[in-house]
Amino acid sequence: MSAGSQEHYFTARPASDDERRTLAVTLADRDLEVETAGGIFSPDHVDHATAVLLREVPAPPTHGHLLDLGCGWGPIALTLALRSPAATVWAVDVNERALDLTRRNAARHGLGAVHAVRPEQVPDDVRFAAIWSNPPIRVGKEALHALLLHWLPRLVPGGAAHLVVGKNLGADSLQRWLAEQLGASAVVDRVGSAKGFRVLRVTASSDTLPLPA
Repeated sequence: MSAGSQEHYFTARPASDDERRTLAVTLADRDLEVETAGGIFSPDHVDHATAVLLREVPAPPTHGHLLDLGCGWGPIALTLALRSPAATVWAVDVNERALDLTRRNAARHGLGAVHAVRPEQVPDDVRFAAIWSNPPIRVGKEALHALLLHWLPRLVPGGAAHLVVGKNLGADSLQRWLAEQLGASAVVDRVGSAKGFRVLRVTASSDTLPLPA
C-alpha cells in the first residue's frame, strides 16, 4: 500500500481555517451542516459503505457507552449521538484531523456526549453497549484483525457490534474469521447486504467476551 493511499488514516495535523469546508448531509433524518477537509476518509460525502451501515443497523441502545471505530469526520458518531442523546459516544480514530473535525461537528450541533479521542485515550474500564464501524480494511489484514480483537471483547454481555465491509474486500472471509476467533463468546452473522457491501453483526454472549492479553 502506498503512503498516499494511507494518508487519511494517519494525518496528524488538524486542518487550518482555510482548509476546512462545509458539507450538507442528512444524518438521523436531520439535515445538518458539517465541517470536513482533505486528508481524511471520504471528505466530500457520506461514503457508500457508511450509508449502507446507517440504513441497515437497528436503533442504538438509548444509554451506556457507544463506539464509532474509525470515526473520520463523524457521520457515525453524530448519528449515534442524535439517536441516543442520553448515551456516551466514543469516536475513535488515529487521525488527529478527523478527531478535530468530529469534535467541531459535535459541538456545532450541541452533541456534548461525543468524545472524539485516540484509541489509547478511551479508559480501560469502558465497555460498550454497541459498536458501529466502517473499519479501515485497507490498513491490511494483520492490522485490521488486531484492531477488531482489541475492541470487540469490550462489548457488554448482549451488546452488539455492526461492521460494514465490501464483499470484494473480504466481508465473507472476515465473517468466518471472526466466528473462528470469538467462538462461543459471540454470535457472528450477516444482517444486511446492499450495493456490494455486507453488514456483519457480532453479538456478545451472556458472558463477557474475554479481554485480550
